[in-house]
Amino acid sequence: MPGEILDTVDMLRRLVSFDTTSRNSNLPLVDWVADYLSGHGVRTEILPDPTGTKANMLATIGPDVPGGVVLSGHTDVVAVDGQAWTSDPWTLVERDGRVFGRGACDMKGFVAAALAAVPRFAAAPLARPIHLALSYDEEVGCLGVGDLVRHMHASGLRPGLCIVGEPTDMQVVNAHKGGIVGTCTVRGVTGHSSQVHRTVNAVMYASELIAEIARFGEALRAGPLDPAFDPPYSTVQVNIVKGGIQHNVVPEACTFWWEHRALPGVRLDDVLDAMQRFAEDRLLPRMRAVSPDVGVSIDVTARIPGLRAEPGSPAETTVMRLAGTNGTGVVAFGTEGGSFQEIDIPTLVIGPGNIAQAHQPDEWVERAQLDACDRFLDRVARHCTVAAD
Repeated sequence: MPGEILDTVDMLRRLVSFDTTSRNSNLPLVDWVADYLSGHGVRTEILPDPTGTKANMLATIGPDVPGGVVLSGHTDVVAVDGQAWTSDPWTLVERDGRVFGRGACDMKGFVAAALAAVPRFAAAPLARPIHLALSYDEEVGCLGVGDLVRHMHASGLRPGLCIVGEPTDMQVVNAHKGGIVGTCTVRGVTGHSSQVHRTVNAVMYASELIAEIARFGEALRAGPLDPAFDPPYSTVQVNIVKGGIQHNVVPEACTFWWEHRALPGVRLDDVLDAMQRFAEDRLLPRMRAVSPDVGVSIDVTARIPGLRAEPGSPAETTVMRLAGTNGTGVVAFGTEGGSFQEIDIPTLVIGPGNIAQAHQPDEWVERAQLDACDRFLDRVARHCTVAAD
């Protein structure tokens, strides 16, 4: 499809038609985007994951020089299972100034705007490059972006700025919380519930650890605090618990899922360390007194680095100017921005849509927000026609 020209809504229609729920491969979408970019002469790298079923993508428009801007977005979306949609989630529908479809807000709207702008980028006299960085598996813990940023760093790319297009109502965000997500499995000894002295009740011991996590969460409420965030403190909680098979059978195993959201600058592993100490000091000695064949396994499934504010930095000043605003804000949800910041790429978050519509049935983004994003990206292109960051 050489030189195909699509506006942002038409591009979004194409992207939404790919069911890129995180459990699925994103390769059909990636291959389509690669063909589209090739038609505009854009240099593109497809970076497969170890399984070969998913891939990141890195594309560059403009000269091969340091500086420039990265436009970052993820290709995966959350599931629609069990949600009451009034239209097909994979077919974009427009009504009353809104466009509906899974990912329309989070975050194929921004990706669509960036891809629709490629012909305009390619026609501009760019003095600095514009990079498109598309990742996989953001929705299940920012799993793909790590390989992407490591590849960028190893390749010697030194962009002056990264813009992550998560939905912020086109407001500039300079900080967000980090996160760590994990599981805990308690292995006990099963038996008849009348013989508890010969058993190790996995659910009961797991509940003690859950109660300790709740106490740790209460301590987090006391500080440190940052009033810019809502809530203004770090949090930890357990959201899923599974264990037991019958009321009169002592459960042999119990698994729960926990998550920690930390203010920028708060050490993510503090909660993990506290859980492990409690298990080693308070639980395992009593469990092993009954049987050596017990255990408490605490595993981390995802880490999401926080995004630290860099007020007054050249990158922040630039994005504020491009967005036409004098202020910045923070968000409680995580993004891939912290991963770019970790390899010393100054990063801000700004994109079309509101996070309140993300992950919802009948997910939508306002057409006016997409139009505003188009204008913002045109200003990004003009910024990159100047030779120095």
